[in-house]
Amino acid sequence: MKRLFSLVIGMVVTGNLLFAQSVDQGKKEFYYERFNSAKKTFETVLAANPNNLEAVYWLGQSFMALKDSIAAKDLYSKALQQNGNAPLILAGMGQVELLEGKTADARQRFDMAIGLTKSKDVNVLNAVGLANVKARSGDPAYAIDKLNMATALKDFKNPDTYIIMGDAYRKLIDGGNAVTSFTKAMGFDPRMAAAKHKIGLVYKTQNNKEYFLPAFEEAVTLDPNYAPSFYELFFYWYNRDINKAAGYFDKYLAVSDPNPGNEYDRISIIYARKLYPEAIAAAQQKLSTEGDKADPKYYKLIAYSYDETGDSTNAKKFMEQYFTKQLPADVVTKDYSFYAKLLGKFNETDMAYKNYQLAIDSDTAMDNKFELMREASELAKKSGDRKGQANWLGKIFYTKAKTNNRDLYDYGFAHYQAANYDSSYALFVQYRDKYPNEIFGFLWAARSMQAKDTSLELGLAVIEYEKLADAGKRIDSVKFKNQIVQAYGIIASYQNNIKKDKAAAIAYLQKILDIDPTNTSAKEFIEVLSRPAKTSTPGNPPKPKTGGAAAKNSPPSP
Repeated sequence: MKRLFSLVIGMVVTGNLLFAQSVDQGKKEFYYERFNSAKKTFETVLAANPNNLEAVYWLGQSFMALKDSIAAKDLYSKALQQNGNAPLILAGMGQVELLEGKTADARQRFDMAIGLTKSKDVNVLNAVGLANVKARSGDPAYAIDKLNMATALKDFKNPDTYIIMGDAYRKLIDGGNAVTSFTKAMGFDPRMAAAKHKIGLVYKTQNNKEYFLPAFEEAVTLDPNYAPSFYELFFYWYNRDINKAAGYFDKYLAVSDPNPGNEYDRISIIYARKLYPEAIAAAQQKLSTEGDKADPKYYKLIAYSYDETGDSTNAKKFMEQYFTKQLPADVVTKDYSFYAKLLGKFNETDMAYKNYQLAIDSDTAMDNKFELMREASELAKKSGDRKGQANWLGKIFYTKAKTNNRDLYDYGFAHYQAANYDSSYALFVQYRDKYPNEIFGFLWAARSMQAKDTSLELGLAVIEYEKLADAGKRIDSVKFKNQIVQAYGIIASYQNNIKKDKAAAIAYLQKILDIDPTNTSAKEFIEVLSRPAKTSTPGNPPKPKTGGAAAKNSPPSP
């Protein structure tokens, strides 16, 4: 009996260890983003022990990773019917509710889960943090607060906490704290490829190749089974060296779960090899055989292939189908910008602008945002939409943390071309105040005012041309001789034709000769204006000259 009792105890202990190891195996597969494998493992564990709540929680996570939140909700609901106070399951259900947009209900679940464990269960705090990171409507600041509770617990040594915290900072677009968190995770496990991979993702959003590329390479060196970094390397080299990209793709396939996306990537490699008809045929075959279940990205791949062959009409048609099939959450920045370019080819500028704005809003890298704004402004310029161009250049100017003289000039000149003269004047006044040793602000401020008052009747441009002449003489009277002469000529014309002050007109014409002694026009008009007025004899008025004296007596203008 004693031996039998010992045998039974041994079997129970061994069985529990096997279950624990299976849960750990599933968690490891989840870590490697082998979600189908993880799902099968957790289902196996639950088939043997339906009450293993940790396995229930992670099976739900696997469902959500596979974009099946309905299955996750059903699983968690059934578990809560049997045990309504299971902290991990409460956290999991809160994540489902976040996905449904029920933020208040989710927060109640999280607070209840944390309260039941008195804020001392790292796994529960991690689950709450993960839920708020993964769901779009989650609160990353709340996640960080709860994760910091975990790190303050006695004997804390869980690197996953810092991984989730780093992702929360990424969601807040706080790259510095994100990298710090991932680095802390590696302090617990120096070979944790996921932490190095996520550091790479931070720098990727900043388009910093010098840091993200080595990070992904180091991640697969630390752990050759870490598929996500192999995929990032495949993606990076895809448009740079397709043979190198294909090599990384093969390595990715060797350590990842089979999934329909792999077939899409295989066909996309055909596209990258510039075999466009073959890529179109292969993608259309998938759409034909899989029907509504086909990956919407095949429509996009066909559109890109048609565009490369110069068939913009078919490219646009397939992109339109792509947007009707694809989930909004799965549309990426380049989808919007590519579609915007296609729309521009068909002069559908308003719709193109809308898609450029969607692309800008979805991109996290500021350099990319500015490039998209520039593309939109170039489309407006090419389309003759001067006001649209001014609008996009304004977005660049007011979004940039630090602008330069070219940004300000382009923005002001776009308003000038759009006939927004008050705006162009204000911007060029700003230019001359900021860059007083450059002529452009003075020149275009004056021209903006002249454009508002082409006849000079109101004298709006006179003071501005005076400032232009003074600036030209101060900066470089030789280099800017033509601008100075032009300014004095306009002022002289104003004094003679509008103010009827010949003496003042002659004085400004003399200033032209001071700058340019060979200016024959100035000499001629000084001579004309200096002649005494002719008096008429009664009964014998002078005959008017043909061509009009007023026109001939006008000083030179630009």
